[in-house]
Amino acid sequence: MFDFTPEEIAAIRLSLWVASIGVAASLPLGLLAAYALARWRFSGKILLDALVHLPLVLPPVVTGYLLLVVMGRRGVVGSFLEQYFGIVFSFRWTGAALAAAVMGFPLLVRAIRLSFEATDRRLEDAARTLGANRMIVFFTVTLPLALPGILAGVVLSFAKALGEFGATITFVSNIPGESRTLPAAIYTYTQVPGGDEGAMRLVVVAIVLSVLALVVSEILARRVSRRFGALG
Repeated sequence: MFDFTPEEIAAIRLSLWVASIGVAASLPLGLLAAYALARWRFSGKILLDALVHLPLVLPPVVTGYLLLVVMGRRGVVGSFLEQYFGIVFSFRWTGAALAAAVMGFPLLVRAIRLSFEATDRRLEDAARTLGANRMIVFFTVTLPLALPGILAGVVLSFAKALGEFGATITFVSNIPGESRTLPAAIYTYTQVPGGDEGAMRLVVVAIVLSVLALVVSEILARRVSRRFGALG
């Protein structure tokens, strides 16, 4: 049953790669958005919060279509990137990574925002009284204290990216070796006679990867919490 075909192995590898790139690319912007929502006061904050969480409430197919309209080869941004930088998203693995990043972004921001809000500001104030500027305080005090939440957000976003299907297949289709991720491969098996065994193999892989990601996240979060708890 677990004798994987080359196409299945390619789908698994592509999913891991796409999820990793998507999370890595969205993490800097996620940190900025989470910090702004947690600490800054500005007009339009409610609108920013709504935009960040919009992919959670929109149908994934709608998100994928919007990505196609904006980032496709005929889109305003997509045509510019292709013409001047040679970057193409539509119907490429890069587009799958972009869709994964967009769909996992709300989970990433929410977890990091909660962690920033829970950080003891008295420690930041103490660092400032010792002469540290805001940037130094952020990287040496705020960021380390928020690390458990950041790890949780990264893993949640990664797990979401692994399971992303609707936006991905709408934006980059289901091209073997290029954009056929693990969920798309499972869907393909369900559409052909006798594909139940292959679908079950990939379903088991998806479950194992998701559980492993959550377990690793919990272990890392506990270790970081103990470390900084001991330092405190």
